[in-house]
Amino acid sequence: MELSYIREFVVLAEMGNYLEAADALFIAQSSLSRHIKSIELDLGSPLFDRTTRKVVLNGFGQAFLPYAKKMVEIQEEYENVLQSYLSGVSSTITVASIPSMVRYNITDVLAGFKQANPRYKLNILEADSSQILQLLLEDKCECGFVRDKDGLFDGFNKIPFTTDHLVAILPKNHPLAEREYLSLEEIQNEPFLFLNKNTTMYSICVNACREAGFEPNVAFTGLRGENLIDLVAKKMGVAVLTRRPISGRIYEDVVLVDVVPYVTTSICLVYQKNKKIADPLKSFLGYVQTYVKENENATEK
Repeated sequence: MELSYIREFVVLAEMGNYLEAADALFIAQSSLSRHIKSIELDLGSPLFDRTTRKVVLNGFGQAFLPYAKKMVEIQEEYENVLQSYLSGVSSTITVASIPSMVRYNITDVLAGFKQANPRYKLNILEADSSQILQLLLEDKCECGFVRDKDGLFDGFNKIPFTTDHLVAILPKNHPLAEREYLSLEEIQNEPFLFLNKNTTMYSICVNACREAGFEPNVAFTGLRGENLIDLVAKKMGVAVLTRRPISGRIYEDVVLVDVVPYVTTSICLVYQKNKKIADPLKSFLGYVQTYVKENENATEK
């Protein structure tokens, strides 16, 4: 059975008209009719009920159609892969990520994917979540690791990747510094140090304070968490950040205290909806999904 005939069958099934299908395929109507009869002979049954103007799939044709589509899809896939090898051109995928790649194991995923798929060229961009979504809309990257936020992903598909939660950073001699956890209400009268207003983290922290029943006194916003921590050490206020990017370090003059109730944030891989997924992106999405499944029992570090 000719694979090209299978493709013609799929087009005819979708269009329901020999003349229109033949025009779309750039072949003669008589050739299309002959090719369909060849498939029917191979399968041992007619595929269509024919009228004077339209053709409609019969039960046998309806049963065959999904398999025909799979055969066409597989043919397109292997032709693209083989063509890239023959032409010597490497396919490229551009992945954007929030800055805390190491702490969220994103660098492990990028390196692992590259090792498993050496023929793909991997470009990596670093930006805040809102900036990454704009990069996606401008087709400057194919996918991005972003911090989840309600309503942020309209128009995007997402793959949950990992989670984190908020902590308060206090001076070492703060009255609450010995606590294992605290509520935001307990520090509501402190000057707050947050990341910049145009970041997703700023929105998450401000919304958490509002959920706790108060409007935070934001004394400083900055680009880097380490600057916020240094200002806390100098008794300029208290900071609220996510735990994983700052855990594992030794701080002499500040302490990290978990915020309760827990304010959890999710890191997701997002990509555009309703857009054809090229082979490099398809491979990367599959790799990430496998990584998440294999590490789904891992705890926050």
